[in-house]
Amino acid sequence: MAMRPLVAAGFALLALSLGACQDGSTGGGVPLRALAPVPPKTLALMAQKGMSQSDPILIRAYKREAEMEVWKRGTNGQYALLKTFPICRWSGQLGPKTKQGDRQAPEGFYTVTPGQMNPNSSYYLSFDTGYPNAYDRANGRTGNYIMVHGTCSSSGCFAMTDESMGEIYALARDSFAGGQRAFQFQSYPFRMTATNIAKFRNDPNAPFWKNLKEGSDYFEALREEPRVGLCGTKYVFGGADAAAGSCTPKVEPQVAEKRERDNREIADLIAKGAPATRLVYDDGSQNPVFRGPQTPASTLTFASLGKSNPEPELPYDPKEYAQHKLGDVSRPESLAAGEREIEVDAKGRPVMMAAAAPIPTKAAAANLARKGAAPSARPEPVVAEPAKPARVMVADAEGDPAAYKTLMGNLFSNGAPATPAADAATVPAVAAAEPEPVAAKPAAKSAPAKAAHAALAPAKGGKPDEDKAAKPAHKTASAAMTASAKTTASPKTIASPKTTGSTTPKN
Repeated sequence: MAMRPLVAAGFALLALSLGACQDGSTGGGVPLRALAPVPPKTLALMAQKGMSQSDPILIRAYKREAEMEVWKRGTNGQYALLKTFPICRWSGQLGPKTKQGDRQAPEGFYTVTPGQMNPNSSYYLSFDTGYPNAYDRANGRTGNYIMVHGTCSSSGCFAMTDESMGEIYALARDSFAGGQRAFQFQSYPFRMTATNIAKFRNDPNAPFWKNLKEGSDYFEALREEPRVGLCGTKYVFGGADAAAGSCTPKVEPQVAEKRERDNREIADLIAKGAPATRLVYDDGSQNPVFRGPQTPASTLTFASLGKSNPEPELPYDPKEYAQHKLGDVSRPESLAAGEREIEVDAKGRPVMMAAAAPIPTKAAAANLARKGAAPSARPEPVVAEPAKPARVMVADAEGDPAAYKTLMGNLFSNGAPATPAADAATVPAVAAAEPEPVAAKPAAKSAPAKAAHAALAPAKGGKPDEDKAAKPAHKTASAAMTASAKTTASPKTIASPKTTGSTTPKN
């Protein structure tokens, strides 16, 4: 009887250790799904690569590519890629988790122990990533219980399908059973390539991502798990000296060579004009294999299958994952929106992709005229024909700046030619003002021609000579009074800019 309290206390501690994610752990025993063996297909892949079930593992996750890789360490001490799993759902934006409730999945280097495995998860199976780590706490980041779990729903976690989570859980379980005391979980915003670093160089998180790349470079150059230390508020990576807290750990030659090569490539991309961009999501994303037949075949390949990946092709068909039962996927409307890539300037602010043509205004036209705008900026001029009396009216309007501004509303300069509409409106006005006697008498015919020349001559600032324009009318003595009246009316109608300016708007 005395043993019952101890047994009860033991079950309580087990429940606390397994239920750290607060996702419905019961502590009532280990379910069968947590004991399921590694699938035969994956066991065959291990044998093909010279791996065993008990070999240590390391997991790497990439948000943008929505992939999770499981690596295994061989007898030579180096890790090799075993398998890549598509991530069914992650939430938030690219960038680290900084506070509780921000829906961000963490980015960084974390440690997972057997006590962080949860076989009783409400989300099929799960393990706690270990957020926040020492780096997160040093930078004032808050939050906890960030998981990798089944069920395609995320509010800051990495959500896999139940089938994928069951396989990852089994791989970790067997590694722990083989003697591994903890495995490293590396979480990245995207693959740490030179192209991506150049592309996202102006993102506010760029300095943090460059720090993550140092750890990624160490792993990719040596295929060894990097020791992770902390120097102030930055990660340091290397061997035992980094783990001991050195701020200047030794850099292996292979690592230094890779960093130098990548830096040259980054500088070359920027020099060639590679734009700086940011990626924006409504609320995270998922691997395109889960979108089924709506996704073009060209997008149904993982980024890990690119030419730069030295590993062989993954032994599965993406169509297999499209058939997985996803259940209730979180925020499907956000997934439908997809990612949006925005070009940004050096301060990370969005820039216009294409400049729109400015809308012409009166002030802009006047400003262009003062600066000597090219004739192409003005309306297309009408070619003057000597036989058309309308040219007389245009000349008079140009000779008087005040009348021209009244007519055109200060849209153009004083030297701008009249539009076809103005000419068309002027012709009827002259015809209405000139009665038949003007056409019948020779004196009347010659008057407009001379008046036109007289009007054009002083257009630079002089006043038309009305006396000279009236002389042909006084040569006929038999009609002195009539000719005098007609001659007086004719210069005012044709040669006077003020009369022309007041006549045209009426039409």
